[in-house]
Amino acid sequence: MHYLLDINFPPAIVNVAEKPQFWEEEEVSVGDDTKLSARVILFNDEWHSFDEVIDQIIKAINCGYDRAEAITWEVHAKGKACVYEGAMNKCLRVSNILEEISLHTQIEC
Repeated sequence: MHYLLDINFPPAIVNVAEKPQFWEEEEVSVGDDTKLSARVILFNDEWHSFDEVIDQIIKAINCGYDRAEAITWEVHAKGKACVYEGAMNKCLRVSNILEEISLHTQIEC
């Protein structure tokens, strides 16, 4: 089992900025028609293996293995990465799924 801080392979060249395809981008409007959008940030830790993180990302955002692996490498290399961006209710759902295995997340508005 490999841990996030134990491997020093270069990250795969994949566009980690693309959004999951199964969710349409949705903005929530509030009162004065201000659009609210949030994003889920995943932080690196020394406890979870690459495979655990990849599997949980796939579960959280319903993406393919390659996308989840690219996000995991970004978390490893930069200390954090944006896993999902969209409506707050969906960000809460994604964050909750990631935290099921005690991954550390933060939702930014």
